[in-house]
Amino acid sequence: MAKRSDLMTKGPDRAPHRSLLRAEGFTDSEMERPIIGIANSFNEIIPGHSHLDRLADAVKAGIYAAGGTPVVFNTIGVCDGIAMNHVGMKYSLPSRELIADSVEIMAMAHPFDGLVLMASCDKIIPGMLIAAARLNIPSIFLPGGPMLPGRLHGKDTGLDKVFEAVGRFRGGRISAGELKKYECAACPGAGSCAGMFTANTMSNLSEALGMTLPLGGSAPAVYADRTWIAKQTGHAAVQLVKNKIRPRDILTRQAFHNAIATDMALGGSTNSALHLPAIAYYAEVDVTLADFGKFTDKTPHLTSLAPAGPHHVVDFFHAGGIPAIMAELRKGGLIHEKAMTVFGKPVGAMLDAIKAGIKDPAVIRTLKNPVHRTGGLAVLTGNLAPQGAVVKQAAVSAEMLKHSGPARIFNSEEEAFKAIVAGKVRQGDVVVVRYEGPRGGPGMQEMLSPTAALAGMGLDKQVALITDGRFSGASRGAAIGHISPEAAARGPIAALQEGDTIAIDIPAKTLNVKLSAKEIKKRLAALPEFKAKIRSGYLARYAAIVSSADKGAVFPR
Repeated sequence: MAKRSDLMTKGPDRAPHRSLLRAEGFTDSEMERPIIGIANSFNEIIPGHSHLDRLADAVKAGIYAAGGTPVVFNTIGVCDGIAMNHVGMKYSLPSRELIADSVEIMAMAHPFDGLVLMASCDKIIPGMLIAAARLNIPSIFLPGGPMLPGRLHGKDTGLDKVFEAVGRFRGGRISAGELKKYECAACPGAGSCAGMFTANTMSNLSEALGMTLPLGGSAPAVYADRTWIAKQTGHAAVQLVKNKIRPRDILTRQAFHNAIATDMALGGSTNSALHLPAIAYYAEVDVTLADFGKFTDKTPHLTSLAPAGPHHVVDFFHAGGIPAIMAELRKGGLIHEKAMTVFGKPVGAMLDAIKAGIKDPAVIRTLKNPVHRTGGLAVLTGNLAPQGAVVKQAAVSAEMLKHSGPARIFNSEEEAFKAIVAGKVRQGDVVVVRYEGPRGGPGMQEMLSPTAALAGMGLDKQVALITDGRFSGASRGAAIGHISPEAAARGPIAALQEGDTIAIDIPAKTLNVKLSAKEIKKRLAALPEFKAKIRSGYLARYAAIVSSADKGAVFPR
């Protein structure tokens, strides 16, 4: 059977190629086997990736056991927590396309028969899945697994609590010594931050998409289960090659609908509304922000994980993880059972094979007893967001589901954060952070620092924050992001002025400013031409070609 790797291993004309492979220690038999590239985003700066070198060894063992030959190469990765609230955050989302490009380059320059894609965090996960969608060679994704929660004052804690502690310290509510205790307790070791933030949302949704083996999204980084899954992943990669199962056989419209339904049940990060459409776009499947709105009312929210609730991803794992969620949703006819998976069976058959079900109803609720009757995310539209905006409604307090207040205008995230911690934002305000979209930022930086400061200062139940930028999965409160069109594209958010009354109605799915269409048009026409904040380097090139947030902030195909 002809293989992709034959392009570098077969025939007399490939003697020079084989000579170079022999320099790496390849034997004749290893060059005859399926060659599986392992795209490993290991580095020593991201806690979720610092253990991936050891996990790669387990993947290699699985590939060897299944009759394949593993080859490891690396990609870049940005730690959003460390990049937060300074210029580094502008590079996080743009790294997604760069990671996809790097995997594509490696897999085309060295024609691997299949790929194992390894990552734990934020933009790196969708970057890997975008590469799989583009290349369409047999591929499987392996998350690095979540971090265990820390422990402080007899309670579980995580990174979100440290960001909130900064707000409490700035507000004079805790001492510098108490802040240090939060700092030292929150992150006890390797893994992606312990709550259902963006990293763990995307890790778990990779399961729902069918690209990751069961429980691959939730087994903790430090558990032996993670090593077992890594070995099984290596084995599965070889089977995918032998059975000619490719990403686009898996990444179908039905698979994306499964992922969105599962996301609603999880109450995951709003960033999923950016990444799932992007992965779909590169797989040539039409999914936009509007598709999320179709699932909100019909899909119940089944688990309350940090930052919205008391549980962490390790609790979710022990309760049955994504297979339990999908098995429960299947009872309500909310899952496409025939969607294919890297398990080698369609979703329905896979759930039956592993006997999926809820193991702890205190963590994962049933359809008859949901956390909320509607999904964790909501898509809002109105004269401020004609193409949509998104909010994690599961993390909004009841008193803020409807809110009307005066606009406090800031043209950067840094400007807004300084005003919040300086006590210049008051109860009832609607903080507006604009020119932070994909083009305007550039890079659509996350805004965990201002939302956490509001929470830490006790204002998350009195103040809303709206933006054409985006939020960390660790954000909570009335934080509405991805407003499209963005300010840099002369979206209506650019027309806002200090004191304009903004009306938010999350149950009604609306976001409006109390201005006439004529007044908005007049103000927009009077605006000066937008000038890019960064005019050289990668971010300048990114801003010149990136799409709006409602389409996933993607590049032309």
